[in-house]
Amino acid sequence: MNGKPRILMCRPDHFGVTYSINPWMDPTGWASEAQTLAAAAKDEWRALHRILKSLGATIHLVPPEAGLPDLVFTANAAVVMDRVALLAHFRYPERQGEEAHFERAFRKLKAARLIDEVRHLPPGVCLEGAGDCVWDKTRGLFWMGYGPRSDKAAQDAVEDCFGIETVALELADPRFYHMDTALCPLSSGDLLYVPCAFTAAGLAEIHSRVEPSRRIAIDAADAVRLAANAISIGDDIVLSHCGEDLRRRLAALGYRVHETPLGSFALSGGSAFCLTLRLDNRSERARRGAAHPAPALAFG
Repeated sequence: MNGKPRILMCRPDHFGVTYSINPWMDPTGWASEAQTLAAAAKDEWRALHRILKSLGATIHLVPPEAGLPDLVFTANAAVVMDRVALLAHFRYPERQGEEAHFERAFRKLKAARLIDEVRHLPPGVCLEGAGDCVWDKTRGLFWMGYGPRSDKAAQDAVEDCFGIETVALELADPRFYHMDTALCPLSSGDLLYVPCAFTAAGLAEIHSRVEPSRRIAIDAADAVRLAANAISIGDDIVLSHCGEDLRRRLAALGYRVHETPLGSFALSGGSAFCLTLRLDNRSERARRGAAHPAPALAFG
């Protein structure tokens, strides 16, 4: 790796809201403006792509495919760490068709020597990729969401695969159905999070691991605009919406905010982070050059 972020994306050529598997999705409403919204999605995606390139990211593309409208949300493809990809298994049949497509994409990345291994979850375990398994470099752990889309049993699978502590928190609000809609670790150790997305036990876990000065609670107005679904690249934060109070708080901590509208994708419950997957995440063990653990389970 050259030190620059490597990000997996998919052009929204076939994106649309054609079914409903979360509270944001309204296929009838989308159909009434489908042509306009599809064109807007392409413009919004291109703007996000330009910003990421301007921040030094190398973008790798998954080919879009008709009939897989949510393929654009590459965060859900896999959990990638230390050049190992643990492929997702989706809860809803509407998205399960993406699994073979993403596996082919990762096999090509392996052939190109951009990753070293492609692994599967144990049979019957759902985990929707980095959407529900968010890397916190500062603390050296994964924040994993479970309940709406992913299974708590995936915690053991992730720890066995990567040898990295995985903190499983139950998601309590159906609007924040993936962890990446509810929580975003930032480069300097700060943590953006949506308090109402978690149970009392989950909040207590966050509070026990993140000191008060590092916790940035997102208010309701920003939360429902998916402000927590942000991309952190160094001191730069890319997101679709940032209220003035949140912007001031982030600026005071030394972060630069890049706001880019992604309203078409919000109609499917997704935003900036959902549209990307980091391929270059590295654990402290890997940075020290230690060997990667062999999986304890029988991954494929």
